[in-house]
Amino acid sequence: MSKEAKKNSYSADSIQALEGMEHVRMRPSMYIGDVGVRGLHHLVYEVVDNSIDEAMGGHCDKIDVWINKDNSISVLDNGRGIPIGIHKKEGVSALEVVMTKIGAGGKFDKDSYKVSGGLHGVGVSVVNALSNHLRATVYKDGKVWEQEYEKGKTLYPVKPIGETTKEGTLVTFTPDDTIFNITTEFNYDTLAARLRELSYLNKGLTISLTDKRSQDDEGNDISELFYSEIGLPEFIEYLDATRERLTSGVISMEGEKNGVPVEVAMVYNNSFAENLHSYVNNINTHEGGTHLAGFRRGLTATLKKYADNSGLLKNVKFEIAGDDFREGLTAIISVKVAEPQFEGQTKTKLGNRDVTGAVSQAVSEMLTNYLEENPNDAKIIVQKVILAAQARHAARKAREMVQRKTVMSIGGLPGKLSDCSETDPDKCEIFLVEGDSAGGTAKQGRDRMFQAILPLRGKILNVEKAMQHKVFENEEIKNMFTALGVSIGTEDDPRALNLTKLRYKKVVIMCDADVDGSHIATLILTFFFRFMRELIEEGCVYIAAPPLYLVKKGQKREYAWNDDQRDLIVKRMGGSAGIQRYKGLGEMNAEQLWDTTMNPEFRTMRRIVIESGTEADRVFSMLMGDDVPPRREFIENNAKYANIDV
Repeated sequence: MSKEAKKNSYSADSIQALEGMEHVRMRPSMYIGDVGVRGLHHLVYEVVDNSIDEAMGGHCDKIDVWINKDNSISVLDNGRGIPIGIHKKEGVSALEVVMTKIGAGGKFDKDSYKVSGGLHGVGVSVVNALSNHLRATVYKDGKVWEQEYEKGKTLYPVKPIGETTKEGTLVTFTPDDTIFNITTEFNYDTLAARLRELSYLNKGLTISLTDKRSQDDEGNDISELFYSEIGLPEFIEYLDATRERLTSGVISMEGEKNGVPVEVAMVYNNSFAENLHSYVNNINTHEGGTHLAGFRRGLTATLKKYADNSGLLKNVKFEIAGDDFREGLTAIISVKVAEPQFEGQTKTKLGNRDVTGAVSQAVSEMLTNYLEENPNDAKIIVQKVILAAQARHAARKAREMVQRKTVMSIGGLPGKLSDCSETDPDKCEIFLVEGDSAGGTAKQGRDRMFQAILPLRGKILNVEKAMQHKVFENEEIKNMFTALGVSIGTEDDPRALNLTKLRYKKVVIMCDADVDGSHIATLILTFFFRFMRELIEEGCVYIAAPPLYLVKKGQKREYAWNDDQRDLIVKRMGGSAGIQRYKGLGEMNAEQLWDTTMNPEFRTMRRIVIESGTEADRVFSMLMGDDVPPRREFIENNAKYANIDV
């Protein structure tokens, strides 16, 4: 057969039957989501989850995680140690089976793990497949056992290398830089947020994180210890530390209903946001599911019944909706399910129907007892609900005005919007620009075919401290809703966002590279997080990165985005170069703005992602809320990342 005929033939030989590990390396995103920053950190979570499963089974109370100097990761637990005996079916050590076979592991054995945090039982073998090198060390039965792998392939059989009195498992791996070609640099804060979360979800478990790449002023490795004695109530205290609490304490319960272990902790505060965080077997189910539905049902029914019986609603002339009971509420719902059924695009929506009734019953009993024992708190909660209902009625009118404007023809678009001629949202992008001056420059420099410009006047409303109807009445916010073509609110869920008529798949926040510009960008991001979170989760929101400096010498012109780049350029030009510091976008001409910040071929943009919903919620409430000391401390601790104009 000729080469051309072979090329065009489609036979049984054309079908590639890949072994599990080979398939992981060819299609890594199927297993870890992506090969960017999020997927890289997911490797650590998969290894830690194995140790967490030991803790959930009562066999482990300490987990240590290190980011090593060479950027490899080590995870050590004091659990039972992965079995090292010969696996009857495979004929090799059980450790080798766990490390090299997709779907192998104790998670599928109900006698080993009644409840597991892993979704599909593919965890550590996937990490092995996507690592340049992995070493597994097992402390078990008085001996230390070891096996090493390269790109998922075994280098030698499991062997004893010493004696020991301890038990546990140590896994050290180095991500494969040919797969994670964007970065293999682990972020300490990202890992700390997840490990802190796990410590609250598994009370009594000690987790440490040490970064051997960085030292403090005394020369010690940067490290943190995470431990919670009481679990979710402490988690609530941490999340709501910068908000003013309305109740005297955290409302919490822990128990088992209909065979489902349920933990709930909640508190009402003076904010106008609803912050519900749900977990199944330690997995953050940010899409919700049956356990969240059960919480809402139990909360609404119990509070409504109490309010009716107490006579606190007798003078209320309008209907109280379920959404009103959750305004200013921060709550965490954690359930343990033996065989979780996940739905949704990212497999983080619980589908087990029996969980709804279990959580609803648990919440109802918890709240009933609390309201009877704390009548003053009960009255404050109901008064908060009534105020929320009044605000919701006002907000609905304001929202309807926004929606009427949104669904109108092109003539209904904001007057300041300079739209693009392309109509396919996938090809269109809109720049939210600070002020008319920068907006004018951006309009001149853009590509009118696919780039739209919406100038925003000054600093938009801080939605973290505003009632909902005030948000929808704000002119700049109305302009953003209208320009984007999105609508908010349904009869069932007043906060639901409708993206079906979204006009741009890239929403770019473009502000000055100074303190005011950073504040405006943070205000806009707060608005998106609280009212258009789905837009962020869809990967549509970006931050533009205009240069800070223009370095000139003779006819040479180069831009620098930070001080280090500036110094390197000056050195390359032989010193004595002229340096222009851009304090605002308006200082650039249209051509410069296009070349550096708007041209898709050369620009740098940072996509906004939510790595941890709980941590993002905490940071936004701290930065944009009323409590000043935590904000000052945050700024002082992160001052090295800030650009301050004096």
